[in-house]
Amino acid sequence: MLAHLNIRPENARLYGLTSSDLVEYLSPHHHGYHSFWLEPNTAIAFNAMAEKANEAGIKLAICSAHRPFERQLAIWNAKASGKRAVLDINEQVVNIQGLNDDAIVDLILLWSALPGASRHHWGTDLDVFDAATIDVKALRLIEAEYVEDGPCAKLHAWLLENAYDFGFYFPFQRGQSAVSPEPWHISYFPESQLLLPQFDRTELAILLADSDMLLKHAVLVRLDALVDEYVLRIAQS
Repeated sequence: MLAHLNIRPENARLYGLTSSDLVEYLSPHHHGYHSFWLEPNTAIAFNAMAEKANEAGIKLAICSAHRPFERQLAIWNAKASGKRAVLDINEQVVNIQGLNDDAIVDLILLWSALPGASRHHWGTDLDVFDAATIDVKALRLIEAEYVEDGPCAKLHAWLLENAYDFGFYFPFQRGQSAVSPEPWHISYFPESQLLLPQFDRTELAILLADSDMLLKHAVLVRLDALVDEYVLRIAQS
């Protein structure tokens, strides 16, 4: 066992998307055990996959799992206010001063989900890295870390060959999703494929309207189109 699983005592209502028990996954790769919350079957499958990866000399580790609405909102507002870097499709920092609201929204959505619409809300989707080759504090989650000579290139190659056997796949792939390719983001398909059809646009609109989200008006007037492009258009395998 590379981690311990403890049942969370209460159900987590995931903002109109689904209702599910989550389990606590205690990862040993963060300078001592660190807690992440996962959908139960996702946790079991990931633990099995991590044990198999360990045989190949890879320390498959989580850097982000279930993320509540408030955390996704904080990420969004930090980017919308310029307090956190906004990247273009080539992972280059963009100066958002002087850009109109629609342009800023489109840039943020290349790499960050709308609060309430993130797949991380479900507990089925994880951002992962190889703790054998890079410290989590040094991780930037950029493509260069996962290709060629990047510290997580061996991990990414291993996942491409083996993740499907454990039920995981990459939902954000070049040419198949509006969200930029994320070789660190894996999804447990047996569960996530059941959750996406439950996505409720009306609930999301209510949730965002009642929040203190920056650029809220620009998002709400385009919400249907944004959901179609950045939530529903994903890789299918």
